[in-house]
Amino acid sequence: MKVRVDPDICQGHTLCAMTAPNLFELSDIDGHAHAVGEDVPAEAETLAKEAARTCPEQAIIRF
Repeated sequence: MKVRVDPDICQGHTLCAMTAPNLFELSDIDGHAHAVGEDVPAEAETLAKEAARTCPEQAIIRF
């Protein structure tokens, strides 16, 4: 699985980084999230799905 955060949709609610801190981090400049890396390790797929589900803006794209 791969993930990315759509920067045009993300509003910086921080829920993804709280849910999966190893997969998402927040920008020091604007507080918006981005994926640490596009490839999600198999053991972290459940957390990636949970982070995507908790995003109020649905800014996390899984592919």
